[in-house]
Amino acid sequence: MHTLDSVYEAADLIHDDGVERAQVEAAVREILDSVGEDPQREGLLDTPKRVARMYDELLAGYRVDPVALINDALFDVSYDEMVIVRDIEYYSLCEHHLLPFLGRAHVAYLPGDKVIGLSKIPRIVDMFARRLQVQERMTRQIAEFMEDVLHPMGVGVVVEGAHLCSMMRGVKKTNARMTTSAMCGTFKDNSKTRQEFLDHLARSAAVLEF
Repeated sequence: MHTLDSVYEAADLIHDDGVERAQVEAAVREILDSVGEDPQREGLLDTPKRVARMYDELLAGYRVDPVALINDALFDVSYDEMVIVRDIEYYSLCEHHLLPFLGRAHVAYLPGDKVIGLSKIPRIVDMFARRLQVQERMTRQIAEFMEDVLHPMGVGVVVEGAHLCSMMRGVKKTNARMTTSAMCGTFKDNSKTRQEFLDHLARSAAVLEF
């Protein structure tokens, strides 16, 4: 049985009052001025406020209450086969360049004593995506949170992503996609379980388009 403390610890939250919009606005004005733009011209006049509101939304995952997110949606169900929720769209910000990366997450688990409500798994993905992230860490955080909350027999997470930091700048490879995975419990220890999960993804794979 999970404890409240363990759930909050697994959520890896930031404990403060949220984005300081006035500071973000001032920083954006300074950036605009630094790149040679005029922060007072019509098209940019409200840009600092828009950016501050945007960051409040895109970084909201740091401050989600994970207990409220789960909202008692753990159910005693006699079911011992794999549960998969695939093609969960996500959008995140790369912590290295503050540019978006986006794609799909696929989450599977083998229930122990409980199952979790279907809508909660995409919300868990969003909780970790809406932060400054790297895809590898986000993948592991999703898996570990599922493991801590559900105590299942195992968890498998596969995340596909397209990173604008490598598409728009640097190597400029627009078709490159990154795939990361995290396996816990029987997904890690049992090759047949792991392969069943991967086979499900391969059979119903959707094309990753943007």
